[in-house]
Amino acid sequence: MIDRLENKRSLAAAALALVLLGGCAGSPKQESTGEYIDDSTLTAKVKTALLQDPQVSGLAINVDTFKGTVQLSGFANSSAELRRAEAVARSVAGVKAVRNYIETDRAFQRSMQK
Repeated sequence: MIDRLENKRSLAAAALALVLLGGCAGSPKQESTGEYIDDSTLTAKVKTALLQDPQVSGLAINVDTFKGTVQLSGFANSSAELRRAEAVARSVAGVKAVRNYIETDRAFQRSMQK
């Protein structure tokens, strides 16, 4: 009887562990806990690199990361600055890909005139 009770407890503990560990796993649209931490670190490294680059207005550029892919958005003063921001992001170790959605200020001004 005691052995049966211990077996049930062991099975219950194993099932609970599987459920809890499954909550940490990632999926194509959701990061695992480890991936989230890695992406947060990567975002900080890219943002720091942008802020330290004298050719880029780092405060005007937003950085988001999902599973190693960095997304840049915001505004640049010129197309040269836009390209430089992308190059800086690509140079950071750990970046798998860069999606550049930065717009030049001229494009923003034109969209506001419509």
